[in-house]
Amino acid sequence: MSKSRLGQEGEARAAALLESRGIKIIARNFRSQWGEIDLIAAEGETLAFIEVKTWNYYGYGELEYGINSKKRRRIIETAKYFLSVHREYNGMALRFDVIFIAPDKISHLPGAFMEQI
Repeated sequence: MSKSRLGQEGEARAAALLESRGIKIIARNFRSQWGEIDLIAAEGETLAFIEVKTWNYYGYGELEYGINSKKRRRIIETAKYFLSVHREYNGMALRFDVIFIAPDKISHLPGAFMEQI
């Protein structure tokens, strides 16, 4: 399976997981000049920007290699852009999540990282 196809299937599994928990998906693959956010979701009064990592061969401990400081910065800048375009979500609490998908496991890490000032 191609890396692109694997990623698409992982994002679909992640969205299904969130929706099964009553979390509303607002956007998928939101892009800006800084990067892309895989999923944006609303859970009550919280807006979650979600990075989905689908890996066949890496373990959970290798997650840090896929979400390094550069990747986190790109997600945060893209989130800021999203909020500037979609002002209806201003005022909501913000959270940056990661959903890690391995062949035999899905892990949702709410608040996996925060913006560093």
